[in-house]
Amino acid sequence: MEERFEIFTGLINKISRSIKKIKNQEMAGRGLRGVQVSCLYYLFCREGLTSGELCERCEEDKATISRAVEYLEREGYVTLPTPTEKRYKRRLFLTEKGKEAGREVYGKVSDVLRRVSLVLPEAERISFYASLALISESLEEFAKTK
Repeated sequence: MEERFEIFTGLINKISRSIKKIKNQEMAGRGLRGVQVSCLYYLFCREGLTSGELCERCEEDKATISRAVEYLEREGYVTLPTPTEKRYKRRLFLTEKGKEAGREVYGKVSDVLRRVSLVLPEAERISFYASLALISESLEEFAKTK
Protein backbone atom coordinates (compact mmCIF):
# COMPACT_ATOMS: atom_id res chain seq x y z
CA MET A 1 0.00 0.00 0.00
CA GLU A 2 2.78 2.42 0.91
CA GLU A 3 4.56 1.81 -2.39
CA ARG A 4 1.33 2.43 -4.33
CA PHE A 5 0.87 5.74 -2.51
CA GLU A 6 4.45 6.79 -3.24
CA ILE A 7 4.15 5.92 -6.93
CA PHE A 8 0.78 7.68 -7.31
CA THR A 9 1.69 10.88 -5.47
CA GLY A 10 5.19 10.95 -6.91
CA LEU A 11 3.98 10.71 -10.50
CA ILE A 12 1.17 13.24 -10.00
CA ASN A 13 3.63 15.71 -8.43
CA LYS A 14 6.17 15.09 -11.20
CA ILE A 15 3.54 15.75 -13.91
CA SER A 16 2.42 18.92 -12.12
CA ARG A 17 5.99 20.21 -11.82
CA SER A 18 6.65 19.47 -15.50
CA ILE A 19 3.54 21.39 -16.56
CA LYS A 20 4.53 24.38 -14.40
CA LYS A 21 8.07 24.28 -15.78
CA ILE A 22 6.81 24.18 -19.38
CA LYS A 23 4.45 27.11 -18.75
CA ASN A 24 7.22 29.18 -17.15
CA GLN A 25 9.85 28.33 -19.76
CA GLU A 26 7.64 28.88 -22.76
CA MET A 27 6.28 32.26 -21.69
CA ALA A 28 9.24 33.68 -19.76
CA GLY A 29 10.08 35.98 -22.68
CA ARG A 30 6.74 37.72 -22.20
CA GLY A 31 7.16 37.95 -18.44
CA LEU A 32 4.20 35.61 -17.87
CA ARG A 33 3.97 32.91 -15.22
CA GLY A 34 1.87 29.78 -14.71
CA VAL A 35 -1.60 31.01 -13.75
CA GLN A 36 -1.36 34.01 -16.06
CA VAL A 37 -0.61 31.63 -18.93
CA SER A 38 -3.63 29.53 -17.98
CA CYS A 39 -5.86 32.61 -17.91
CA LEU A 40 -4.68 33.66 -21.38
CA TYR A 41 -5.28 30.15 -22.70
CA TYR A 42 -8.86 30.00 -21.42
CA LEU A 43 -9.63 33.57 -22.53
CA PHE A 44 -8.23 32.80 -25.98
CA CYS A 45 -10.46 29.72 -26.20
CA ARG A 46 -13.53 31.58 -24.91
CA GLU A 47 -13.36 35.33 -24.47
CA GLY A 48 -15.72 37.05 -22.11
CA LEU A 49 -15.10 34.82 -19.10
CA THR A 50 -15.37 36.31 -15.62
CA SER A 51 -12.75 35.91 -12.92
CA GLY A 52 -15.10 33.43 -11.24
CA GLU A 53 -15.23 31.33 -14.39
CA LEU A 54 -11.44 31.48 -14.64
CA CYS A 55 -11.23 30.19 -11.06
CA GLU A 56 -13.23 27.14 -12.09
CA ARG A 57 -11.30 26.45 -15.28
CA CYS A 58 -7.85 27.08 -13.81
CA GLU A 59 -8.68 25.30 -10.53
CA GLU A 60 -7.32 28.29 -8.61
CA ASP A 61 -8.67 30.38 -5.74
CA LYS A 62 -10.10 33.90 -6.06
CA ALA A 63 -7.00 35.64 -4.74
CA THR A 64 -4.67 33.90 -7.20
CA ILE A 65 -6.93 34.67 -10.17
CA SER A 66 -7.44 38.25 -8.97
CA ARG A 67 -3.67 38.84 -8.89
CA ALA A 68 -3.27 37.21 -12.31
CA VAL A 69 -6.05 39.32 -13.85
CA GLU A 70 -4.65 42.51 -12.30
CA TYR A 71 -1.24 41.72 -13.79
CA LEU A 72 -2.71 40.88 -17.21
CA GLU A 73 -4.74 44.09 -17.19
CA ARG A 74 -1.80 46.25 -16.02
CA GLU A 75 0.44 44.75 -18.74
CA GLY A 76 -2.15 45.31 -21.46
CA TYR A 77 -3.21 41.70 -22.14
CA VAL A 78 -6.84 42.02 -21.01
CA THR A 79 -9.47 44.67 -20.64
CA LEU A 80 -12.51 44.81 -18.36
CA PRO A 81 -14.88 47.07 -20.31
CA THR A 82 -17.90 47.16 -17.94
CA PRO A 83 -16.87 49.14 -14.83
CA THR A 84 -20.41 49.20 -13.39
CA GLU A 85 -20.31 45.55 -12.28
CA LYS A 86 -18.29 44.13 -9.41
CA ARG A 87 -14.78 43.44 -10.62
CA TYR A 88 -15.03 39.71 -9.97
CA LYS A 89 -18.17 39.42 -12.15
CA ARG A 90 -16.93 41.59 -15.03
CA ARG A 91 -16.29 39.91 -18.36
CA LEU A 92 -12.65 39.84 -19.43
CA PHE A 93 -11.60 40.41 -23.03
CA LEU A 94 -8.22 40.04 -24.67
CA THR A 95 -6.54 43.09 -26.18
CA GLU A 96 -4.58 42.68 -29.42
CA LYS A 97 -1.50 42.00 -27.29
CA GLY A 98 -3.52 39.43 -25.34
CA LYS A 99 -4.80 37.75 -28.50
CA GLU A 100 -1.26 37.46 -29.82
CA ALA A 101 -0.05 35.93 -26.53
CA GLY A 102 -3.15 33.72 -26.34
CA ARG A 103 -2.49 32.42 -29.85
CA GLU A 104 1.09 31.64 -28.81
CA VAL A 105 -0.05 29.87 -25.63
CA TYR A 106 -2.68 27.90 -27.57
CA GLY A 107 -0.02 26.81 -30.06
CA LYS A 108 2.33 25.69 -27.28
CA VAL A 109 -0.47 23.74 -25.57
CA SER A 110 -1.36 22.08 -28.88
CA ASP A 111 2.28 21.14 -29.39
CA VAL A 112 2.56 19.62 -25.90
CA LEU A 113 -0.67 17.66 -26.37
CA ARG A 114 0.51 16.42 -29.76
CA ARG A 115 3.80 15.22 -28.27
CA VAL A 116 2.06 13.46 -25.40
CA SER A 117 -0.38 11.79 -27.79
CA LEU A 118 2.55 10.23 -29.64
CA VAL A 119 3.38 8.07 -26.61
CA LEU A 120 -0.17 7.16 -25.60
CA PRO A 121 -2.69 5.72 -28.06
CA GLU A 122 -6.07 7.49 -28.06
CA ALA A 123 -7.99 4.60 -26.46
CA GLU A 124 -5.47 4.43 -23.60
CA ARG A 125 -5.53 8.21 -23.20
CA ILE A 126 -9.32 8.23 -22.96
CA SER A 127 -9.20 5.44 -20.37
CA PHE A 128 -6.44 7.23 -18.47
CA TYR A 129 -8.42 10.51 -18.31
CA ALA A 130 -11.52 8.62 -17.17
CA SER A 131 -9.49 6.97 -14.42
CA LEU A 132 -7.98 10.30 -13.35
CA ALA A 133 -11.45 11.84 -13.20
CA LEU A 134 -12.69 9.00 -10.97
CA ILE A 135 -9.66 9.33 -8.69
CA SER A 136 -10.12 13.11 -8.51
CA GLU A 137 -13.81 12.82 -7.65
CA SER A 138 -13.10 10.15 -5.04
CA LEU A 139 -10.39 12.26 -3.38
CA GLU A 140 -12.61 15.37 -3.42
CA GLU A 141 -15.42 13.43 -1.73
CA PHE A 142 -13.00 12.04 0.84
CA ALA A 143 -11.60 15.52 1.53
CA LYS A 144 -15.13 16.87 2.11
CA THR A 145 -15.78 14.31 4.85
CA LYS A 146 -12.73 15.34 6.83
